[in-house]
Amino acid sequence: MGAFILRRLLQTAAILVGITLIVFILMNVAPGDPLWALIDQKSATLDEETARSIRQQWGLDQPLPIQYLRFLGNALKGDLGRSFVSRQKVTEAVLERAPATFKLGLAALFIALVLGLAAGMTAAVYRGSFWDFFSMVVALTGVSIPVFWLGLLLMYLLAVRWHLLPPSGYGDGRLSFLILPALTLGLIVAAFIARITRSTLLEVLSADYIRTARAKGLAERWVLYRHAFRNALLPIITIVGIQAGELLSGAVITETVFNWPGVGRLLVDSINKRDLPVVQGAVIFIALLFALINLVVDLLYAWADPRIRYE
Repeated sequence: MGAFILRRLLQTAAILVGITLIVFILMNVAPGDPLWALIDQKSATLDEETARSIRQQWGLDQPLPIQYLRFLGNALKGDLGRSFVSRQKVTEAVLERAPATFKLGLAALFIALVLGLAAGMTAAVYRGSFWDFFSMVVALTGVSIPVFWLGLLLMYLLAVRWHLLPPSGYGDGRLSFLILPALTLGLIVAAFIARITRSTLLEVLSADYIRTARAKGLAERWVLYRHAFRNALLPIITIVGIQAGELLSGAVITETVFNWPGVGRLLVDSINKRDLPVVQGAVIFIALLFALINLVVDLLYAWADPRIRYE
């Protein structure tokens, strides 16, 4: 197990290097000049000597490969540079936004797990019934709806029309401000979980060992939770891991729609301002979270199915 974890961590390091290289290239070939992020953009003119001095100060006058290698060397020391716009350390800027993103992601994941597992198991157990049809219609609708449209719809109904919740913002971390964005994300993810839970459980419930367990007179609830659900966990863990990575790394669209001060919104704002150091820092944060969650998912496979061994 230790060798497997070490190998995965080495793979993660290689992936992070590749991601930073791709982001660096894309930001430098995109239209616009990062120089304007370093100065007061209200200035009508900028003389050539001042522009050259600013580029030299920030290392923008060097060839792109040198710039990237310098960034990579500093990143290995834990220094991701400073923001072109705010002059704040990138590590500090990302870590300041991380708690809001984790708060939103964990709340949305809780909603998704409760609703998705309940709907999927109900649909599988009562196959062909009204609850099966209703659950799958709602799940299919949730999978099809764009997250920004659902967010705006909930905002209109719960905030503007019925005045039950604040429409957007962080509100010093109050629960009332968290409900709308968490519900928006949670409902979308719950639809995916419900569909995969139903299909996997239906396959397991038709297996021979389930019929044997029922023939022995075991209670249906025991058969469902002890035998069927445990053996249906692997695909469910996979889809939950994928969705958890997206939620905990900053749901970009949702944070933008609800003006939520998380890493996703920081990434969007930094791209618009061509704040390259912050873009790279946010992307590294997101990629690292995805990699760690994938590692946790692999370890959960061994817990869910003792036949799986990482030798």
